[in-house]
Amino acid sequence: MKAEEILGTPGFRFVEPAFADMTDDIWTDILIAAEGDQGRLLVDEKEDPIAMAVSNGLKWNAGSFHLRKPTVAVIERFEETAGEIWQEDRTVWAEAVREYYSLDIMHSIEPAMEDMNPGRPGMVKELVSSVWGVPEKQGAICLDYCCGSGVGSKILRESGFSPVSFDNDASLLSLGLSKQRLMPGETMLIDARIASRYVANARYGLGLMFGDINPFTAELWEEITAEIISLTENTLITLGTEKEARMVEEWVKARDRNVTVFENKRDIIYDRWVCDITRR
Repeated sequence: MKAEEILGTPGFRFVEPAFADMTDDIWTDILIAAEGDQGRLLVDEKEDPIAMAVSNGLKWNAGSFHLRKPTVAVIERFEETAGEIWQEDRTVWAEAVREYYSLDIMHSIEPAMEDMNPGRPGMVKELVSSVWGVPEKQGAICLDYCCGSGVGSKILRESGFSPVSFDNDASLLSLGLSKQRLMPGETMLIDARIASRYVANARYGLGLMFGDINPFTAELWEEITAEIISLTENTLITLGTEKEARMVEEWVKARDRNVTVFENKRDIIYDRWVCDITRR
């Protein structure tokens, strides 16, 4: 369901320019200052506010609080309007917000050139199946870290998982969305180093083809690795070289996680080395 349908505000816009801005309190102040005497407050299943929209009769401006806390001033601003209270599950609203920004990326950002080796999805699917098998719960959430154009997300979906996908390259996301490897309601343009601001802990995490890891980028990839293993219980990371895999192994062990490194002979280019990581 689209965000405008949930709010009942056709043609609205979020005051937050990008999905990544959803955690910044400054946009709450900007929403409160928006002109208008018509209001709509959205609450979740626990009746906690998760969004507010304000209209001046010509357009609706909305802000979302599912990733930041609303202030008392938000409620006071709503009470100043001829307002209505609507209700929706938080998970449904979160998906609608992701969809809003993903569709904007798909329609406004030139997609990257196709980057998928036709044989790679089958090899990735075999790898995921050999390590994790079928998820105990159909539709189990799997965080697809640095998802690129969505090869992993597509495989996860086909294997019975529900991916939540993110990357910081808008052109790759645009490609994946246009090819329907990525789904708008599952996808975010964010920095993977701070993913915990945007996603909840999950049982599974996937990071396909981490790297290139070298002395200049090692700190970046160590931060990303630390974040993914902090959020997930079972984590699968693939890399191009054994040297890179051993670096990840060192980072993971330093954070008190179990890790098994092995060579994946299915794919000698993209996902040749694998780190299978679990919590102790």
